[in-house]
Amino acid sequence: MGFWKNLFSNSESTSVSQTAEFEEDVAVGSGDPLSPTFRKSASGTARIFFSTDRDIDLYELEELCNAVGWSRRPLRKVKKAIQHSFLVVSMWETRGSQRRLVGFARATSDHAFNATLWDVVVHPDYQGKGMGKALMKYTIKKLRNEDISNITLFADPHVVDFYRNLGFMSDPEGIKGMFWYPD
Repeated sequence: MGFWKNLFSNSESTSVSQTAEFEEDVAVGSGDPLSPTFRKSASGTARIFFSTDRDIDLYELEELCNAVGWSRRPLRKVKKAIQHSFLVVSMWETRGSQRRLVGFARATSDHAFNATLWDVVVHPDYQGKGMGKALMKYTIKKLRNEDISNITLFADPHVVDFYRNLGFMSDPEGIKGMFWYPD
């Protein structure tokens, strides 16, 4: 719990950098998405790793979101959302000295029981290869390590089956979410 206390007590100018090195085989049917392996490509060995460092290039994140067709968002609001999140996970591919943001997720939480996942995105070049599954499993593992037992999310209709396959379910009590929007 000390990491989270330190994380939220830091000022804006100080950042806690905790990078989790995590290699992943992006080939279809690679088995357990949490098993460490390397990916061979024509340009050499590529490595996928996850990071919980919040110091993310906002332009690079918005380009990732743009690649999947999301609307542009004000960068100042994106920055604020990241700063106020309980957990931020980014997924990177490295080839030699080049690094590319290929996935992202964040969660808000009450720091005790509940967390809600937001902004889960995987670059289209990495979809259908187990990368989204690995990102979700890593994110859930991090939340469970903080003793969060109730994890929720909002899913667009075209990705509901993806989340169902990861163990998410529609509200088992049939309660429908309610939303308030300004006029």
